[in-house]
Amino acid sequence: MELANILAIVDSAIRLSTPLLYAALAGLYSERSGIFDISLEGKMLLAAFASGVVAALSGSAVVGLLAGVMAAVGFSLVHGLASITYRGNQIVSGVALNFIAAGITVILGDAWFKQGGRTPQLDGAARFGDVVLPGARALAPIPVIGPIYAEVISGQNVLVYVAFLMVPLTWWVLFRTRFGLRLRAVGENPAAVDTAGISVTWLRYRAVIICGVLTGLAGTYLAVAQAAGFNRDMTAGKGYIALAALIFAKWRPVPVMFACLLFGLLDAISIRIQGVSLPGVGEISVQFVQALPYVLTVVLLAGFVGKAIPPRAGGVPYVKER
Repeated sequence: MELANILAIVDSAIRLSTPLLYAALAGLYSERSGIFDISLEGKMLLAAFASGVVAALSGSAVVGLLAGVMAAVGFSLVHGLASITYRGNQIVSGVALNFIAAGITVILGDAWFKQGGRTPQLDGAARFGDVVLPGARALAPIPVIGPIYAEVISGQNVLVYVAFLMVPLTWWVLFRTRFGLRLRAVGENPAAVDTAGISVTWLRYRAVIICGVLTGLAGTYLAVAQAAGFNRDMTAGKGYIALAALIFAKWRPVPVMFACLLFGLLDAISIRIQGVSLPGVGEISVQFVQALPYVLTVVLLAGFVGKAIPPRAGGVPYVKER
């Protein structure tokens, strides 16, 4: 395979893995605090819709980003209210939010824009454009290194760079700060944290708020950066794949990044082989190619993840001892 084709696949893999990375890191914060969040899909979808609507109306991608983050944080607070304050079943709450997001985005989109649930197409300042890094054009003629820098590292969307910077930041927050220590502790033994005089409720609410911010960035990326507006059910199961990546990486930030890149690479390869005739096989059906990333996700989780042990207090409502 030529270098140009390899770089094109890698570039596509990075772009496709970005929303997965945001969502998986969001789930990492939430689940490390003991709040299982299956509603990553719903929050991403709502954020994509809110950012697409506001960006179309305001003509500003930044304003759309703020709207997407606020919508996802609002959904996160609803999940927190049900799971933390009222000690409800976290899985049921997450599934309910996913259903609500899937329905409300289509209903409101169709009522407001009469385009079958879609928002108007975005262009210009209403979208996040690609960033050309310094020296990209000058280094491009250099063999191997030049094309890698000019075509893969440079030319990505600003939200792509932010997503990958979030990985070392998340590692530092979780493993090198007092907040991170307390967050991990509340997911393992909330009673001990409460005994130390630290509010379990407030720690968990902060975790779900961070989860809302990151899923807001993921949804905004889909609608205002990767695409040019919101489309019906545009998350297409990415929230669930992000959960799979989180389990595959055993709730650790750096392995989460590599897991998301793996799933992004599988998706990129599946797109490249659509309509390609393979020797001895012929042309592969489009439906099989589209299902391939999801099938491989299940195979990887079933055969290679090993024993993944979640936080001990995950999914268990905390009742303060009297």
